[in-house]
Amino acid sequence: MASSTILVTGGAGFIGSNIVATLLEDPGCEVVVCDRLRRSDSGKWRNLAKHPIADIIPPEGLCDWLGQNGRAVDLIVHMGAVSSTLETDADRILTNNFVLSRDLFRWCAVRGCRFIYASSAATYGDGARGFDDSQDSAALSALRPLNPYGWSKALFDLFAVRQAAVGLAPPGWTGLKFFNVYGPNEGHKGAMGSVVSQIWPTVVAGERVKLFKSYRTDYPDGGQSRDFIYVRDVADCVGWLARSSGVNGVFNLGSGQARSFADLARAVFKAAGQAPRIDYIEMPEPLRGAYQYYTRAGMDRLRNLGWAAGATSLEDGVADYVGQYLSKPDPYR
Repeated sequence: MASSTILVTGGAGFIGSNIVATLLEDPGCEVVVCDRLRRSDSGKWRNLAKHPIADIIPPEGLCDWLGQNGRAVDLIVHMGAVSSTLETDADRILTNNFVLSRDLFRWCAVRGCRFIYASSAATYGDGARGFDDSQDSAALSALRPLNPYGWSKALFDLFAVRQAAVGLAPPGWTGLKFFNVYGPNEGHKGAMGSVVSQIWPTVVAGERVKLFKSYRTDYPDGGQSRDFIYVRDVADCVGWLARSSGVNGVFNLGSGQARSFADLARAVFKAAGQAPRIDYIEMPEPLRGAYQYYTRAGMDRLRNLGWAAGATSLEDGVADYVGQYLSKPDPYR
């Protein structure tokens, strides 16, 4: 890519920091991060420590920074959000996930700046309507997310599509519906980290991994399935979009495969050189009515526009995550 300045909101977070790492593999790219690092022992600062970012600004200083430096920005990669599906403050979620996204979208439209943002597979709710990433307004309006986080993402997807329909979108804009992402730099996420990161300490300790029982007769215990995608694939796709033009709209971003949580756990045990030891436990009552049993990203639309890279297999992704990061003294990318 030619010399460019890219602003990454949420750039110290899990997906954001991996995107920063990938973008900075291009020597002509200058990256500015907008994020909060919070406590030093959370590890978020370490997500950025290996990468020569040009500047870092707190979210409350973003408007002032854009007012002073916005003309130099070629692209905003908007990963900043309240990402917890367990967050109960709907006003906080809406302010962070919709209002800020709306304002950045409009800012980019007025100034002719490109815009890439994080949507989510949580917009699909229980999956009863499938996982077709149609950006038709009627199809987007018909989705029924199961929590405020998913609703906030669905609301912004619909806003972006409607703005584009009346010619009020940025010159290049892309929303990515991330499916179940796992990989390095998620240590600060705690209970919201991937299952790989959560069960790794248990595997290392030689203990039995606990997965949720199924409450549906068509899924065995541990057979609940997700589209797991390695974070490097996500970051590589964003890097491709940063180099591309004409990829406008809302798209799925997953591996295109549905794999069970039991498969995932077995892959972690294999990466650790151990035989699998899995127990199945009761799911907490609050989760049972808002639980997805199956997700799989339809990837045809994005691939038809040129995203040709193959997805990392679950086994290869887990092996890389464990071998290159989780098992190392310095687990940060």
